[in-house]
Formats: sequence, C-alpha cells, structure tokens
Amino acid sequence: MVSCYLDYTIDTFKIKEFITYAKMWIPLVNKFGGQHHGYFLPHEGASNKAYALFSFSSLAAYENYRIDSLLDDDCIKAYAYADETKCIISYKRNFLKPIFN
Repeated sequence: MVSCYLDYTIDTFKIKEFITYAKMWIPLVNKFGGQHHGYFLPHEGASNKAYALFSFSSLAAYENYRIDSLLDDDCIKAYAYADETKCIISYKRNFLKPIFN
C-alpha cells in the first residue's frame, strides 16, 4: 500500500472554494479504487496550509488513477474548478508507506 500526502498552500480568502474542490475529489479517488482519508483545513497555526491523504494498493495503482483521471469528465471538472477559482496557490505531493497495527 502507498499513501499520497498532499501539502497545499491555499488562498485564505477562498477557503469555501477549496472545500468545494475537496468534496469533489474524495468520491473520485474512491471511484478509481483508492481510499480517501480526508482533507484537513487550517485550524491553528498557518492559515494558508491544507492537507489531504489517500491510499492506493500500490504505486502502480496510483499511477493508473492519475492517467485515468485525465480522461474522466468529473475529474476534468474538478481540475478546471481549481484552475478557475484559483483556490490553490501551490501543492507538494509526497508518498508514504503506512504502518497499521
């Protein structure tokens, strides 16, 4: 299993738009065989940082999701929404290997 950790820098004046974007992606990751663990918005600390975490059975499964998402109408709409609203300033992606009990 591999987990993708996304570290977003967001526009603090567009939190509502980022929430809309996040709610678009949770079911899409699940639709492509992943398990979304949620988005995490600022509460205390930096007000312009948000995070997401989701897992796939393997890096290959994640890579298939990335390729397939480029052809999926709902994914295309989600990408376009973020682009139109400019709610995301930048992001970093990191891959982690989870350890469960």
